[in-house]
Amino acid sequence: MDDLDDMDRRLLSAFHACGTDPRVAAVARALSWSGEHGALWLAAGLTGAAVDRGRRGAWLRGTALTGTAHLASMGVKRIVRRPRPAHPAPLVRTAGRHSFPSSHATSATAAAVVFGRLGVRAVPPLAAVMCVSRLVVGVHYPSDVVAGAALGALTAWLGVRGTETGHG
Repeated sequence: MDDLDDMDRRLLSAFHACGTDPRVAAVARALSWSGEHGALWLAAGLTGAAVDRGRRGAWLRGTALTGTAHLASMGVKRIVRRPRPAHPAPLVRTAGRHSFPSSHATSATAAAVVFGRLGVRAVPPLAAVMCVSRLVVGVHYPSDVVAGAALGALTAWLGVRGTETGHG
């Protein structure tokens, strides 16, 4: 386990070093702010529902799944209670003290799955950048981000599968 912790810390330091470029830091901070509580993804889903009336139901289901994934990550955080990295010094403030899993990564990945299925090609790459930004700003270990992404993907996949098979 010490080897994994050491690798987590080394990778975090390497990604965080990218934040010394002011342009990278500015983008990472903007993503941090916009992704708080899944706001970017929830707004995107509601906008999609308003604009794409023919698929309004799919947009609303996707938005609900994204919100559900975010809530699931918050529940896991309350159970695991892993502290956020103390070093390096973070570039942003956070809403909570706990790190595992990354709720930004969870909601971003859920949105990538559900909105990607609706043909919005920009969401998966933006979600990937959101995930990396958590490391650049120094508020998550890589394992937090990977776990968050896995939780988001699983939540979205189960939700999509449930609605396609008539169970949801």
